[in-house]
Amino acid sequence: MKNLLIHTLLILTLSVCMTASAFSASHREAPLIALDPAADNTDVYAFRSWENPDKAVFILNTIPGQDPGDGPNYFAFDDDVLYQIHIDNDQDGRAEDVIYQIQFETETRPALGLLNFPLQFIGNPNIAVPELQGITALDGPGSEGLTRRQTYTVTRIMGHKRERLFKGQTLVAVPSNAGPATMPDYEALAAQGIYSDSKTGMRVFAGQRSETFYIDLGAVFDTVNLRRPVPALTEEEDANDHINPFGINRFSGFNISSIAIEVPIEQITHDKQPANMTQSPIIGLYASTSRQKIKLLRENGKTHNIGKYVQISRMANPLVNELIIDTPSKDIWNASEPEDEAQFQEFYKTPSLATALNLIFGLPVPDTPRTDLMQLLLKYPSQSLHGANCGWPCAELLRLNLHIPPTAPQDQKRLGGLAAPPDPAGFPNGRRPNDDVTDIATRVVGGPAFIEARVGDGVNYLADAPGSNLTTNGIYTIFPFLPTPQDGRNRRHIDCAEMDANPCN
Repeated sequence: MKNLLIHTLLILTLSVCMTASAFSASHREAPLIALDPAADNTDVYAFRSWENPDKAVFILNTIPGQDPGDGPNYFAFDDDVLYQIHIDNDQDGRAEDVIYQIQFETETRPALGLLNFPLQFIGNPNIAVPELQGITALDGPGSEGLTRRQTYTVTRIMGHKRERLFKGQTLVAVPSNAGPATMPDYEALAAQGIYSDSKTGMRVFAGQRSETFYIDLGAVFDTVNLRRPVPALTEEEDANDHINPFGINRFSGFNISSIAIEVPIEQITHDKQPANMTQSPIIGLYASTSRQKIKLLRENGKTHNIGKYVQISRMANPLVNELIIDTPSKDIWNASEPEDEAQFQEFYKTPSLATALNLIFGLPVPDTPRTDLMQLLLKYPSQSLHGANCGWPCAELLRLNLHIPPTAPQDQKRLGGLAAPPDPAGFPNGRRPNDDVTDIATRVVGGPAFIEARVGDGVNYLADAPGSNLTTNGIYTIFPFLPTPQDGRNRRHIDCAEMDANPCN
């Protein structure tokens, strides 16, 4: 009876948040995309802005596991990849009502128009050329040291109308944080990479940020070899968002490439109303990356892409591809559309992960078919399954209720809707950068026994984010909502058994 009550409460909590559950991050989640990091959707975030609650924020991260010191060819978006954020605002499962397309173009700029260096970024203060004594701008004076620079465009598609946004502005991607000699004030430099559009009220940012996804990846993918037996976390540890009780964050000291868009809510709702007035407040979304199928060789030796763009990666609820979809179908899943998810419904009904969790921890898991997972991941709250099948619509989308107000950064709880008391503005209602989706995912897939045992990886918060504008539990308080990236010269990875770290075992 107690387990049944806990399971019922879980379903009610997720239904109140009016969203589908998400599953951690998707770094290198499928065989083919592991070979293409620039097109690898690692994390997708969607939430109401706590800076301006009348706006929603969508973030697409790519290029996983960036060691900040990996020069001289630092990390950049791919000119040949079409990055897109797709929104469904009428709950038909087709996330094509509003689409934002982001495309990049890379230019090689000899320093001062004269000097070619074997480095992308030049700024050592010992150089006897004033213009090359530190990169302080993305464009114009102070940007001479950016010898390889990316610009980009943002296009919105609504119905049959395509519109170029941020017209009249040169949008420059913020480069990798090479170090304090090259970029003496990186936070000020990155702030120049936030662009506003007075016509639409939107803001956009593209560039390197610190990785906010935290997980004991080494333990999790060593066949869920967590560093404590169950019950893994005490009640006090589970409720504390300011400690890492026993886990080792694999992404400590690593960076990510991020595209962040902030948009007024009335521009993305079906009835074109702000958050407090809209009658259709729940949206679904996913991010995708695509490449053109055909490449032609030009006379100058460079390749030129032609033909239709073909989707090679998608993400809504993260880690679905890693842990729900079995390996032979992962690449096919990445290339398919979210509204066609019914073809994969058997993976949700009988998830291999639940079987593995049962074998590893000796805790019971819910009986199959797992209609609860299909309801949470593939349907809007008002939509019913067709018996034990998904029915129609059946779409794997990250869902966000725009009626739920945002929680201030200092008050956010890592377990979001599963915290006690719940934080309804967090995961599983959309997803914020610091929501602990690893622990939530394990408990949702494992079921009531895993909730009761407080199973988790022991990494509760982002411990080592650099820079300013941070709460004590590592939440970046201002747009683009991911912290300043680690710099290449002074980065530190906090590994097991090091000072300030937990033991390896």
